[in-house]
Amino acid sequence: MSTRRNVLKLVAGAAVVGSVAGSFKVLAEVRAVAQTNPPAADRIALKGYDPVAYFTLSTPTPGVAEYDYVYDGVRYFFANARHRDLFKANPEKYAPQFGGNCANNMANGQRRESDPTVWVIIGDKLYVFAGTAGADRFRQDAQTAALKAAANWKTLKNTPSQ
Repeated sequence: MSTRRNVLKLVAGAAVVGSVAGSFKVLAEVRAVAQTNPPAADRIALKGYDPVAYFTLSTPTPGVAEYDYVYDGVRYFFANARHRDLFKANPEKYAPQFGGNCANNMANGQRRESDPTVWVIIGDKLYVFAGTAGADRFRQDAQTAALKAAANWKTLKNTPSQ
């Protein structure tokens, strides 16, 4: 009888250990996913370029981590405190359209990372592109392309970039 109880205790103990081990495995998997999909505030907008500089300096300018600000769940870097403060006061004016994704690809229904050195300001809005060909196509009919991109952004905003 005591042997049967010992066997049952061993089985029950193994089940608990297996459950704990399974929990550690799930926790490890959650951590792995978190590392490959960092929280939004850990994402860097415009690959670290200062969004205000496009408007004030008319050129892409790298920002520095010392002057950062999180807007719409994404971290922006600025070249100086003045640019950061201008952005904080009016982020809708300075933030790139479509979360900094390629505006031309967005108009075509695809979310694609942009090259922040390929850009244009149209109607006081900053648009960035994956390449110069896409920027040229977008400019040919910017109003229509921007409307298509805005409609697509509503459904693509929470999907990963390609």
